[in-house]
Amino acid sequence: MRHIYSCPLRWSDMDAFGHVNNVVFLRYLEEARIDFMFRLAPGDGSPSFSGGSVVARHEIDYVRPLVHRHAPVTIESWVTKIGAASLTIAYEIKDPDVTYVRASTVVVPFDLEAQRPRRISVEERSFLEEYMDDGMTAAA
Repeated sequence: MRHIYSCPLRWSDMDAFGHVNNVVFLRYLEEARIDFMFRLAPGDGSPSFSGGSVVARHEIDYVRPLVHRHAPVTIESWVTKIGAASLTIAYEIKDPDVTYVRASTVVVPFDLEAQRPRRISVEERSFLEEYMDDGMTAAA
């Protein structure tokens, strides 16, 4: 299963060439990742992912330029790896017939109080496993 996020484009996302700037794609990935990870509803009393997380690594392949328009772009996210204290999320930023970006992010759950990484909980692992798709990796 993949998480689907509809991401609006902003006028300020463009560079001098009229394309979405390469750095802006990191913001798009962040928006999709936060939307995905907080689906495991801390608001429903679950402590999962509420303690924080940090990005350990990003990889991005820019496939095609994306120009500003009013319609949002789709970001598909899925999990390609779950370790004891990290996970890898893959993404595609796309329209139905065009892929603009393939990317991946290594995320480490973080204990804000202790100021150190922490292990992935059983509840978090169960949630993440629903989105496992190792048949397609984004940026290899």
